[in-house]
Amino acid sequence: MATKLYVGGLPYSTQEGALKELFAQAGSVTSAVIIMDKMSGRSKGFGFVEMSSQDEAAKAISMFNDQEFEGRKLTVNEARPMEARPPRSGGNDRGGYGGGGGGRREY
Repeated sequence: MATKLYVGGLPYSTQEGALKELFAQAGSVTSAVIIMDKMSGRSKGFGFVEMSSQDEAAKAISMFNDQEFEGRKLTVNEARPMEARPPRSGGNDRGGYGGGGGGRREY
C-alpha cells in the first residue's frame, strides 16, 4: 500500500522532478508534488511524496528527515489527513471592525 510523506523545508527553487529523483534513492516513488502559491505561482517550500510501500516510506524518512538538501534542512514524516477548515468569508466581510461614519462633529 502506498504511503504519502510530507516534505517540508524545501528550497523554493526545487522542481518536482528533482524531488522525485531524490526520494527514488529510498525506493519506488508513486508521485511527487510541490505545493505552489496560487497568487504568485511560487513554491510554498513544502510538498508531498508518495512511496509505493510502507517500508520504502520508512526508509525515506530515516534517510532524509533532518538532512540538508540544497542548503536547507528537510522535515520528512508521514503525511496526516488534511483537517477541515471553517469556510472563508466573502470579500465584503469587514472582519469585525466597525464602520466609521463621516460627517461633522459638533463640539
